[in-house]
Amino acid sequence: MDVPETRYARSGDVSIAYQVLGDAPFDLVRIPPYVSHVELAWQIPSLAAFYRQLASFSRLITFDKRGTGMSDRVSGAPSLEVRMDDVRAVMDAARSEQAALLGVSEGGPMSVLFAATYPERVWALVLDGASPRSLWAPDYPWGASEDDWLQSIESRGRNWGTPEFVASRVEMLAGSASAEDKAALGVMIRQSASPGAAVELARMNMSIDVRHVLPSVRVPTLVVNRVDDEGAALGSRYIAEHIPGARHIELPRSDHAEFVGDCKPFMKELDQFLSEAWEARAGAESEPERVLATVLFTDIVDSTAKAAELGDARWRELVQAHHGLVRRQLVRHRGTEIDTAGDGFFASFDGPARAIRCACAISEGVRELGIEIRAGLHTGECEHIDQKVGGIAVNIGARVASEAAPSEVLVSSTVKDLVAGSGIEFRDRGAAELKGVPGEWRLFAVETAAL
Repeated sequence: MDVPETRYARSGDVSIAYQVLGDAPFDLVRIPPYVSHVELAWQIPSLAAFYRQLASFSRLITFDKRGTGMSDRVSGAPSLEVRMDDVRAVMDAARSEQAALLGVSEGGPMSVLFAATYPERVWALVLDGASPRSLWAPDYPWGASEDDWLQSIESRGRNWGTPEFVASRVEMLAGSASAEDKAALGVMIRQSASPGAAVELARMNMSIDVRHVLPSVRVPTLVVNRVDDEGAALGSRYIAEHIPGARHIELPRSDHAEFVGDCKPFMKELDQFLSEAWEARAGAESEPERVLATVLFTDIVDSTAKAAELGDARWRELVQAHHGLVRRQLVRHRGTEIDTAGDGFFASFDGPARAIRCACAISEGVRELGIEIRAGLHTGECEHIDQKVGGIAVNIGARVASEAAPSEVLVSSTVKDLVAGSGIEFRDRGAAELKGVPGEWRLFAVETAAL
């Protein structure tokens, strides 16, 4: 197979570099790790051979995420939500209506979120050397401490691109690779990102946590790791335990890079898994009944007193102006109006950052009308019921809203964990018991939501 031509997909104002190789019946989109370069990848003999093996049984689509490789350089790091938009743009440009995703290392969390949010675009999910979270937590004890992460980020900014730093990265990723592979991998790493981009990406990765999303993945899933790749092995085991029905395999070796060494066992497992999932897909063409979504609830503060103060006619005019403002912001932020009851709105979004910014825009906008709202958001698995959404996630969103103060946008910890890299800042509001919802819930008030 010849080296494929690099093309560009437009995602908003950003160009995303991608390539397509092979002509098999089904599509496989490789979600790249920390940094990548679609053209320099072909200078690494083992990676080039790996791509060709994938393309022997799939139509392989590779790309560089924004800010890396041959894609446009951008300010800051892309959030998971923005990266999902980029994947959809690449799939659309490559005329891929539905694909299997191969999320490699750092590409794993976004792949999980994409599969749960857009199950109609994904028929299988493969996670290779991925972890759902980077930082230590009491219920995730194998994560790194925040101090260690910050020291690592500082070191990357100071040393990125130096021969010593690149050599250390290559050894960590592909210690058993040939000298030729290591040299070419070092060149690719150095030219895939600037020091600033490397720092921003690392800072975003430090804050990612998709553990709450794992039970919402409903597509066939294969989780792969190398036995002696200790950090990734622990994260992969966690993922496999929490995605319903996931198949988990552990392969020999310690290299983190999936293309190093004997890839035959991996290719055999992958080919078999994708073939089975593709055949099963033929009998399951119905619309997904469950999907990951962010729900938003708003209502006007002290509406009864305000209505009494204004009288029926003026109150009706005010409510109409409020509704018009809310609906304009829903359109602007790609929200879907689900229900309107009196002075309250219930809407859903396919991205939590868009939902937060919509809520903040509504809160700011209604002040000009002389009123305040309270808003609450939660991200979770929702059921499609008669063209609406329902389920426990909806109940949680409504309860979060009831805890909000006037002019406050309040979110669950799940929402906060999914907007790393978005620039949105929060204030910890502590734990709360939500009526009718088991356990304590950590809530956060939005402080700033600038684009």
